[in-house]
Amino acid sequence: MAMTDLPILSMLRSRMQWHQERQRVLSENVANSDTPGFKPSDLKELDFRNVTPQGVSLAQSNGLHFASLNGGDTRFQSQRDSKSDVRPAGNSVNLEDEMMKVAQNQMDYQAATMLYSRSLNLLKTALGKR
Repeated sequence: MAMTDLPILSMLRSRMQWHQERQRVLSENVANSDTPGFKPSDLKELDFRNVTPQGVSLAQSNGLHFASLNGGDTRFQSQRDSKSDVRPAGNSVNLEDEMMKVAQNQMDYQAATMLYSRSLNLLKTALGKR
């Protein structure tokens, strides 16, 4: 078994991938803040009981974009925000709320990457590889 296949490291990797996907969804909300009829969405909170070892894949929305190595489906579920106020144009994106979510997501991602890095370093030290 490889060091990176340990359950705690696998869970931290999944958490980082979830944060990456959430960043994409939140940036999509911000980018469409002036689009009439646009409804913001977010990812459902990650449940580690249902996490599979595969990673997140990227969607290729334009033929000129780089293609993903593993297809275009994500394994994280999104949900529409139904409690937000709708403006006259039919758009319900609140930029302040979205930017707060982006900031929180960034801090959580940094915490997960720090834990992952420190866990790997601890294992390397225990094995005498440092």
